[in-house]
Amino acid sequence: MVEVRKALSSDAEKIVNVMTDAEESGFMLFAPQERKVNPEKFATYIDAIHSNAKSGIFVAYEGEQIVGYLIVQNEKPQRIAHRAYLVIGIHSNWRGQGIGKALFTYVITWAKQVGLHRLDLTVIAANEVAVHLYKKMGFEIEGVKRHSLFIDNDYVDEYYMSLLL
Repeated sequence: MVEVRKALSSDAEKIVNVMTDAEESGFMLFAPQERKVNPEKFATYIDAIHSNAKSGIFVAYEGEQIVGYLIVQNEKPQRIAHRAYLVIGIHSNWRGQGIGKALFTYVITWAKQVGLHRLDLTVIAANEVAVHLYKKMGFEIEGVKRHSLFIDNDYVDEYYMSLLL
């Protein structure tokens, strides 16, 4: 059974493996094999992001295996301290099995507890599976970033989506 918890710096290598796999989908900001993430530096990033009470990296895991992650990034300026930006990735072997729903359910509860009011994300408009999940979790499309990304010699749109808690 899959569970969700806040990531530990010792999870870094396993999270990096999921990130690398997720980027192979072609639906992430980085193209497949474009980014090389160093697990040691990512461990430092985990500790740094957790130093902000309204930020965090959360993992979905089964046993010792991490199968997905959700990054919640909050910034401190007073006028935007009520919101956080989200990035999610699910290992390809685990998609369609409720991992995204489990991560969002956990993080939405946590976000309310730490006093966040708004969660933001962007998604490639053609990523219908992800858009469906986000809508199911209560996110709404607020707008379109036209020609936001350049993928396979084509400009593609992204949706701005948010959830008010």
